[in-house]
Amino acid sequence: MENAILVGLDISRDTNIEESMAELANLASACNVNVLHSLTQKRDSPTPNYYIGDGKVDELNELITTLDADLVIFNDELSPSHIRNLEQRLNTKVIDRTVLILDIFAKRAKTKEAMLQVELAQAKYFMPRVVGLYKYLSRQKSGTGSKGPGEQQLELDRRILRNKITKLKNDLDDLVTVRRTQREKRKKNNEITVALTGYTNSGKSTLMNAIIDISTSHQNKYVFKKNMLFATLETKTRKIHLENNHNFLLTDTVGFIDKLPHHLIEAFKSTLEEIFESSLILHVIDVSNPNFEKQIHTVEEVLKDIGVENIPIFYIYNKTDLLNDIPVTNKSPAIFTSALNNTNISRLIEEIDQALFKNTITVEMLIPFKESEVYSDLKDNANVISTEYLDTGINTMVEVNNYRYNKYKRFIK
Repeated sequence: MENAILVGLDISRDTNIEESMAELANLASACNVNVLHSLTQKRDSPTPNYYIGDGKVDELNELITTLDADLVIFNDELSPSHIRNLEQRLNTKVIDRTVLILDIFAKRAKTKEAMLQVELAQAKYFMPRVVGLYKYLSRQKSGTGSKGPGEQQLELDRRILRNKITKLKNDLDDLVTVRRTQREKRKKNNEITVALTGYTNSGKSTLMNAIIDISTSHQNKYVFKKNMLFATLETKTRKIHLENNHNFLLTDTVGFIDKLPHHLIEAFKSTLEEIFESSLILHVIDVSNPNFEKQIHTVEEVLKDIGVENIPIFYIYNKTDLLNDIPVTNKSPAIFTSALNNTNISRLIEEIDQALFKNTITVEMLIPFKESEVYSDLKDNANVISTEYLDTGINTMVEVNNYRYNKYKRFIK
């Protein structure tokens, strides 16, 4: 376990430095780093040489010696020259918040796609930093921010990195093509998608499992959940069947965090496409967090950055089991839940059902026996109210959406 000192710059416009540093400490813990001390400085802007002031660098140097620290983590992304100057002055490994987040993603990545996305983000981050870090190749031997999934070491040569980025992009494009083909197939079948999004550790996976529990054919296909930052990176999709035979696809995506690295958003853009191609977004919020309103703003900014617009959003205020009083909110529609205790999950399902299937039509159809596959499709994808087998075919009363109404219009009586 590495022993680290955290460093943050409290610029005048940043009014939540304590919250941000606490989050940095949680990120460090997620990387198995022991936080010895947290150091902050209030300034109007970063200094060109060391990011923090010269006197603060001396104070930091004394702390490193006194506390026997072997790692310094800055709360903001550092330039190559900042890293080079700090490591020369402190004679200690220096990383920033971006490297820490990339390292967590590297540890959590399990699928080939997630591994490629993280490696690509790492390579793009280190590309402009090759010159500043080249003489510190030894820092890549071990420790936080040193290795990615499937790598032996991070090459710090520009040519090698450039070739690596090209190859990663090509490999990722192949997987993206498969994902987009799957989405096109869903569109062709008129399958409705609901996307879960939110700040990391807001309870998205727990909520997804609670909804799966209500599904009439969940077959125990639960998703991994754990009380930790970025517990899951892979996009998970499950088909939800309701008792009225309405069904939709529920997709869980990677969580967001304040100062999420731009390279990471770019690398995960193909995964995040699941959000802006959905019919409804469930924005899951950890309402027990005192700073949940800022987290809402952070998520909304990321959604805006990736092009999400004109999609209905339900604000799911989760973890109410940790509260004594329900707070007042100006977001609408707002639903207060405890996914852990199944509180208000049934109401949430009702709201989703009404939003997705408000334009359905009830019709009576007579389907010839020779076209029984039509009836099978209706049983699987519509709400069959009644069925009667006649000599002339299958007479059914069924609730359908516009797509199936037009598709099977010829059978309507």
